Amino acid sequence: MPSHLVWFRADLRVHDNTALAAACRSQHARVLALFIATPEQWQQHDMAPRQAAFLRSHLNDLQRSLAEKGIPLIYDEVSDFTSQVNKVRQICEQHGVSHLFYNYQYEFNERQRDRQLEQALEPVVCQGFDDSVMLAPGTVMTGNHEMYKVFTPFKNAVIKRLKEVLPECVAAPAVRGEVLTDLPELTFHYPQQAFDETLFPANEKAAIAHLRQFCKQAAADYESLRDFPAIDGTSRLSACLTLGVLSPRQCLHRLLAEQPRALDGGAGAVWLNELIWREFYRHLITYHPDLCKHRPFIRWTDNVKWQSNDVHLEAWQTGQTGFPVVDAAMRQLNDTGWMHNRLRMITASFLVKDLLIDWRAGERYFISQLIDGDLAANNGGWQWVASTGNDAAPWFRIFNPTTQGEKFDADGVFIRRWLPELMDVPTKAIHDPWTWADKQGVTLDYPRPIVDHKQARVATLAAYEAARNA
Repeated sequence: MPSHLVWFRADLRVHDNTALAAACRSQHARVLALFIATPEQWQQHDMAPRQAAFLRSHLNDLQRSLAEKGIPLIYDEVSDFTSQVNKVRQICEQHGVSHLFYNYQYEFNERQRDRQLEQALEPVVCQGFDDSVMLAPGTVMTGNHEMYKVFTPFKNAVIKRLKEVLPECVAAPAVRGEVLTDLPELTFHYPQQAFDETLFPANEKAAIAHLRQFCKQAAADYESLRDFPAIDGTSRLSACLTLGVLSPRQCLHRLLAEQPRALDGGAGAVWLNELIWREFYRHLITYHPDLCKHRPFIRWTDNVKWQSNDVHLEAWQTGQTGFPVVDAAMRQLNDTGWMHNRLRMITASFLVKDLLIDWRAGERYFISQLIDGDLAANNGGWQWVASTGNDAAPWFRIFNPTTQGEKFDADGVFIRRWLPELMDVPTKAIHDPWTWADKQGVTLDYPRPIVDHKQARVATLAAYEAARNA
């Protein structure tokens, strides 16, 4: 009997898993599953401890789901990707594997690893699948057969394709043998930090239920509510998408089931846009691998003379800048491992264009904290704000952190949730508390602003202008 091995990486689910479905297509093959942890590689990539805990929870859930199908999960731990290749080869030899199935990862190191693997496993048939996207990289191209550099035409091309043919979702495999019992608790040697299961689904069944609930009720209101962090107006499904607990195709099909006009610009269209932004950034890193190597897409921005100020960087990281909406957002990140998307833009803009600190320092800090940390999306977001990336904000666009707070947290509800030291500041003064405090002769247990926004804006514009002309 031939043996099929499914190597799980960032696709920890049994529903709509392309590689798993392909491995199970033959009724005559014995199907085995594999997961190999790589703590040293994760450390190099700054994986957040909360994301590691989230991964462990879903890995154990995956083991149970596979066991119910009669599919054993082989688990091992090695240091890095090179060791992974050797371990997969050993396991294939040990179990007489004829076919290896896996879903592609598009980051540079992962693609290099998979190329090495295919060479090392020459007798084994390797089959990879474009599973973490709705449409495979290379299938959405300009008329000149190039990757889109601007989001809107890319989005329009994606929607056109989706209207023609929706990508299918594949069913979870049927039971293949006796239910496996006495499953070991899986863990790995990597720092882990507890995550809030009321915010982030701790198993695949809960993730599917969360997706259904969001698409049924909140997706239609997403456009009007998504920018206000005091309101629970976003899906918070990004962590599940990052680890592949849900697929983007599941999200698409569920959205259209509940909001059938989403592809035509109706209710749900704005959340669909977010899925397409995710798609855009994943496609980009396959065509521009330098994006995985800390390089800006717009090369002249490498000439910007960044400030090296550890005091300012630490104040930003710890939520002690004296700008309430920035500080509340950073404390939300540090406390939960997640940050509202509007706040990601505000805090990133503050670091880069108020403090003139290299965007890469912010990118790295975010990925070290985020439960939904994803290289393509995180890099894309930071380069958008820093005006260094594809279809980025113009370099002269600089958010005013005070007016951003006034616009998106007008009554200071979110700010007070995370900055209890400002609880007694009047609402009309919550976004500029020290001006009020000085007039009232009040001393606040809160730092004064570490920069003057107007002066910082002038300095940043000059730095970018000098870089353009260098």
